[in-house]
Amino acid sequence: MHNFTFRPKLADTLQGYGKAQFTHDFAAGLTVGVLALPLAMAFAIASGMSPTAGIWTAIVAGFLISALGGSRVQIGGPTGAFIPIIYAIVVDYGVQNLLIATMLAGFMLLAMGAFRLGNLIRFIPVSVVIGFTNGIAVVIFLSQIKDFLGLKIENLPGEFFGKIHALATHLHTIDLPTVALAVGSLLLLLFWNRLAGRFTWLARMPGPLAVLVIATAANTFLQLPVDTIGTRFGGIPQEVPPLALPALSLSTLGKLIVPALTIAMLGAIESLLSARVADNQIDDRHDPNQELIAQGIANVVAPVFGGFAATGAIARTATNIRTGGRTPVAGIIHALVLLAVVLALAPLARHIPLATLSAIVVVVSINMGEWHAFVELRRYSRQYQAILVGVFLVTVIFDLTLAVELGLVLASLFFIYRMSDLTGIERVPLEDFYGVEALSRPDGSPRILAFRVFGTLFFGAANKLESMLLNMQVHPDVLILDMEKVINIDTTGLDILQTLHRGLAKRGATLILCDLNAQPASLVSRSGFLATLGEDRIAGNLTEALLRAQEIGRTDPGMSYA
Repeated sequence: MHNFTFRPKLADTLQGYGKAQFTHDFAAGLTVGVLALPLAMAFAIASGMSPTAGIWTAIVAGFLISALGGSRVQIGGPTGAFIPIIYAIVVDYGVQNLLIATMLAGFMLLAMGAFRLGNLIRFIPVSVVIGFTNGIAVVIFLSQIKDFLGLKIENLPGEFFGKIHALATHLHTIDLPTVALAVGSLLLLLFWNRLAGRFTWLARMPGPLAVLVIATAANTFLQLPVDTIGTRFGGIPQEVPPLALPALSLSTLGKLIVPALTIAMLGAIESLLSARVADNQIDDRHDPNQELIAQGIANVVAPVFGGFAATGAIARTATNIRTGGRTPVAGIIHALVLLAVVLALAPLARHIPLATLSAIVVVVSINMGEWHAFVELRRYSRQYQAILVGVFLVTVIFDLTLAVELGLVLASLFFIYRMSDLTGIERVPLEDFYGVEALSRPDGSPRILAFRVFGTLFFGAANKLESMLLNMQVHPDVLILDMEKVINIDTTGLDILQTLHRGLAKRGATLILCDLNAQPASLVSRSGFLATLGEDRIAGNLTEALLRAQEIGRTDPGMSYA
């Protein structure tokens, strides 16, 4: 925890904070708050949770992420990316164990931030990020078919093939009023921005909230025979939920480590990705470690209120920026707006049709996918294509954890292959500069040979260099390796040099290294190889190495030289 400090961005932004900025933050917080209401309910229902759990996740986690985070404008809460993960945990382990897994993930995020691992998230290749993002979008879309069509499926399986089988075998139970309301809500959402462009007063209202209000009013007036929050969940309580810790079962705690790690990793990736996107829009730089700490605290506290996993929400963060939010105060106001809505208007939520919430999630799934990446695949390498498509398919068919693991393994293997391909060795034609007589024996065989090594001398390139250096057809008295273009050596590369030195020594020959860069020189010294080789066998450049090689020939009576 070197140089660890706990300093939320809020502390910095409050210095010199004035009325003008508060006006902008208040307007942005109000807008994002009303936008977050339908999204929070929709994401919760799609995740197998109650709408109440989604709202309180947005309130509690949204407040803590803004108040304690490392970004000026990040808006936190439940997101669509978590839907397949949360749903699978609820199906396999139950709601109580989901809350425990969420708290475990929170402690993992806290540890990641405390040990300053925030920047490591950036090392995940973009092909992996796009692959699992598009895969999650497809999984979310599939999860909404049941409520969108009004299918009579009591429990939709979380597993891909089971889900497809259940949907296919229950298509005959399609409910036409539900489909009509869902399609109408979907079309209104898709064309809301165009409609709002014609009537400026409509532009102030976020599309999801407008559709929710219109569909709820229509359903109440027409008394449509469709499922609502009231019929399925009994409405939303108009009160603060009782605070309670989830019941901990030691027998299942071990099984929740992997789900918790999945929540933590996805939460870290999505929140830091959202913060980076926001930085570019407001010309700022977030603190990734402080952001992870805030995410961790939010995920530890939210389950106490019955909430579940939360992270930074890219769409709500972008809305916050567009409507003038520039400090964490906007995010805090967004949480307070949600709280006020729950305490004042909760009874009205019982009339909200689930088909409309399903349409909102469908639009989210469509918008979250980077579908253009599939069209542009032909522009990129086979390795990039394999990683992106592989992660996408595994995410859809199996699960996100396996997909990310596969993506990272493939990316690492392809990187190793590429780095080994860039590592090489070539002979330096010393005769062109120093003359044949000075470098050869009377019989014409080489007395001194020099090779230039370039790239990274590591385990991935071991076979290439080993075969070239250790299986030479000629046996010089002195072998010079010019290391000027070697930027890094690992222990396997060092072992190659040591083996080469021992092989030459058995034949009475000498190894000289020249032009060592800082990292290779440090490893050669720290490993003890410098003492074994001898300091006089390390030269500053090729000319100096050649002079030392010729000096060795003159001083060693057993060495043959011209």
